[in-house]
Amino acid sequence: MSELQISLIAIGFVVVLGVVFFNWMQQRRYRRGAEEAFSQKHEDVLLKAKTDALTTEDERVEPQLGKEILRELRGEPGAESESTEVMEPDLTVAPATAAPDDSPTSDSSTASASSTASASSTASASSTASTRLAASYEQGPVSHGSVVDTVDYIADIRAGTSVADAELAEVLQRKFDFSKPVRWLGQRSLGASWEEITIETIGKGGYINLKGCLQLADRAGPVSEVSLSEFHDMVQNFATRVNAVAECPDVRQAYAHALSLDQFCADVDVMIGINIVSRDNSVFTGAKIQVLAEASGFKLGTNGAFSYRDENNSVLFSLNNHESSPFLPDSMRMVTTHGITFLLDVPRVANGEKIFGEMMHLAGIFSDTLGGIMVDDNHQPLSDSGIGKIKQQLSAIQSMMLARNIPAGSEIALRLFA
Repeated sequence: MSELQISLIAIGFVVVLGVVFFNWMQQRRYRRGAEEAFSQKHEDVLLKAKTDALTTEDERVEPQLGKEILRELRGEPGAESESTEVMEPDLTVAPATAAPDDSPTSDSSTASASSTASASSTASASSTASTRLAASYEQGPVSHGSVVDTVDYIADIRAGTSVADAELAEVLQRKFDFSKPVRWLGQRSLGASWEEITIETIGKGGYINLKGCLQLADRAGPVSEVSLSEFHDMVQNFATRVNAVAECPDVRQAYAHALSLDQFCADVDVMIGINIVSRDNSVFTGAKIQVLAEASGFKLGTNGAFSYRDENNSVLFSLNNHESSPFLPDSMRMVTTHGITFLLDVPRVANGEKIFGEMMHLAGIFSDTLGGIMVDDNHQPLSDSGIGKIKQQLSAIQSMMLARNIPAGSEIALRLFA
């Protein structure tokens, strides 16, 4: 054999060894990542010591699934029959006991409740608008289209004459300056319907009365007192410039209500997750998941999940990768995973009990077809009684929202839980 042939053989041998070593390293890393993903233990906030509940006022802590409920989900003896927790077998749970509309709940998962009560007790009405605001908190919402007193800080501006488009354009340009969504409504004549004002519609002009509406809370938390004060000052300055009269609710009282509203939203902000994991550490292929999902009516979006929508194109629930990597259109057929997760965003869906039933039906089909098993977040099989209790208490959450005049799946709920 020539030296060239010997060299080529040696090089080929080295390349083969390199490929084998690289594949071994990839397989080892993949297995370690899968083991870490399935070995995570979630802290049970409901069983923590009282001192652990002393969080900062602006920090929202989501309660976790308690041991008593876990035993009931698994069908084990000793579970409490009258548990008041809402079960969410994936990540999140929230108390299902309704609180009075004008006070925060007693749940210790957030420290804002006590400050809300304190602020509410010391606040006083400083104007006609703030008196009206206080009444709306006790007697129910005052609605102007999709803007509601109990969800928005509403400043009334009465000009009497048409407000200049240039002045309106200036305040519209500041709608993103207050950390929460801002809407402007206009009325062209006394008794006329209120319409939303945008940059696109501002050229029509002719508004004699206006409402500046700052949303009090969303999933990021309550509006800050500083933002409320800045919005209040902007409205007052705007009214002065256009020779109008502005009535603005008391800032301190509105901030107290924002805290109370945020506490309520935290209590009902639940996402129900049903996990389907593979047996014996085998994997599901992305190609098979995609075919099954599309055949079931799901559509893969750019957000990394499949969405199941109704006839109005509203998302009912989603199908996600149980592992960290998202499901993306370009790489879906090359994906392998040890599990998938169905997610139902409870506050954003009307008729949640019915929708949960549809999701469970599809989860059963996926589980049978893929050869997987339905489990909770601690990797324990879900029992029929546990699934039934989740469905029952999901209904309780949505009843709480209805009692608070924030029906699940309504436009107001979609704004609060955006």
